Amino acid sequence: MPLILADMIAGPSAIAVSGGVDSMTLAVFAHRLLGRDSVVIMHAISPAVPPEATERVRYWAGSEGWDLHMLDAGEFSDRNYLANPVNRCFFCKSNLYGSIAKLTDRQIFSGANTDDLGEYRPGLDAARDQRVRHPYLEAGMDKADVRLLSRALNMGALAELPASPCLSSRVETNIQIDPDVLKSINAAEQLTRDILRPKTVRCRVRHDSIVIELDEDSLARVDQDIVDRVTQTVTQLFLPLLSRRPIRFQSYRNGSAFVGARP
Repeated sequence: MPLILADMIAGPSAIAVSGGVDSMTLAVFAHRLLGRDSVVIMHAISPAVPPEATERVRYWAGSEGWDLHMLDAGEFSDRNYLANPVNRCFFCKSNLYGSIAKLTDRQIFSGANTDDLGEYRPGLDAARDQRVRHPYLEAGMDKADVRLLSRALNMGALAELPASPCLSSRVETNIQIDPDVLKSINAAEQLTRDILRPKTVRCRVRHDSIVIELDEDSLARVDQDIVDRVTQTVTQLFLPLLSRRPIRFQSYRNGSAFVGARP
């Protein structure tokens, strides 16, 4: 698998890194393969990116000796992105890859894998427009393969890092993206992790409620005491932004914030 992947990456490269296991593993692999002179790592700082993801990128950059470039991709100045249409990710990735292309003429690579092809991913359309390459896709690698590679690279706990899309993915379609709401979403998820240690948690902001989505095992452990504790604190987190939305608990559904016809 590493030999196949190595054939996909050659020459001056720019790796777009979000802080998740896919892009982080690709960055480690490419940097160790090609060296600092041939690889730059690009990470966008944004209200939609959890601070812990940015800190993870900074830590690995220091540990591995990356040539790290932090940038503002500018999506929060894009009215199309802020309006949060069902294809919001297209505008996010268009801003990201466009901003990277302004900083370097190197080939841009992303960490998309074959599992992403089974989901609605308008960001892949933006990547195609910007001629971004996806080594995992070219090598036929899925998420499990990426985790195997991460373990082979001795990346420790990062190999088991749960999937966590950007914070804007928690906001239901056509609800305006608000940086303060994203901050509250991240805090609500951190609170739930501290209390329940769930395998999966998403705090969804919907038109009629705020929903804490949990994997089935964790949801089964939610008793009235936990409901009261989480509800009280999450309500405070969203004051005064979303003060009238009730707090509900539901089973996790991938991509459940995307509502409506998809272009």
